[in-house]
Amino acid sequence: MNVKSFLKLVEIQTKVASVIPLTMGTLYALYRFEHFYTWRFALMLVSLLSFDMATTAVNNYYDFKKASRTHGYGYETHNAIVAHKLKESVVVGVIVLLLLLAAGCGLLLVAQTGLLVFLLGGLSFLIGILYSFGPVPISRMPLGELFSGLFMGFVIIFISAYIHTDDMLAVLTLERGWVHFQLNLVETIYLFWFSVPAILGIANIMLANNICDIDEDVDNRRYTLPVYIGKANALTLFKLLYYVSYVDLALLLILGVHPLLVLLLLPTLIPLRRNLAKFDERQEKATTFVLSVKNFLLLNAARIAVLVVALLL
Repeated sequence: MNVKSFLKLVEIQTKVASVIPLTMGTLYALYRFEHFYTWRFALMLVSLLSFDMATTAVNNYYDFKKASRTHGYGYETHNAIVAHKLKESVVVGVIVLLLLLAAGCGLLLVAQTGLLVFLLGGLSFLIGILYSFGPVPISRMPLGELFSGLFMGFVIIFISAYIHTDDMLAVLTLERGWVHFQLNLVETIYLFWFSVPAILGIANIMLANNICDIDEDVDNRRYTLPVYIGKANALTLFKLLYYVSYVDLALLLILGVHPLLVLLLLPTLIPLRRNLAKFDERQEKATTFVLSVKNFLLLNAARIAVLVVALLL
């Protein structure tokens, strides 16, 4: 396996769905709590990327093993194992190494932070595995958008903010058999609303992927959300989730969670609507799926830029 085939196997272009929430949570902690720990950030970055790449590789491997139809729909090109003629043993070995790296860095982060990171990280690991593996993987159910959005869009942002806040968001301790848990409910709600555009953007990446694969998924007995609600309704939902994100930004501005600079994000509606129109015309994995990634980057990278400017000012 060379570098090109590895990057294709882990679908490196989709890893922005992990890096951006991590960056957003870190900047939120800096902006709202004025705290930052370099070593903790580095550990979470490596653990998060390794696990994200591992789950993607597992998903591609599982699709390769379970495919009922191995021709047409671009199967020969978009499945990295087939396109690059990768050995199954090598793919499994890469998955194991990535999982070990993710777990190792995750445990080091827990040692630096505490039990709450262990529980949330462990739950994320479990969901990540169940997403692609098991008798009925989450990715083959109409729940993929919900789980990917909540865990990658909110849980990642929560953890990446929490590790810098010195228990100002939540506290979980174990003393003499007693579990003590305290949650700053107001700050957690603020952080959730802050996460909504990331939650919906990540869910839309999954939704766009499933819309593009709807015919292939029916043949391969993958009953995703678009299969259940139909392509037309899925396309309507795809557009609606982006507009909800902008409504959420207005709410964040009113609550004072976002700086006034957030108004600079309004012009992003123009290219975003242009991308929506292109995807509405044609839904293809090779050509238009990337528009969902571009929209996610467009809105959330712009939010990151706003937070950076606010911090500098």
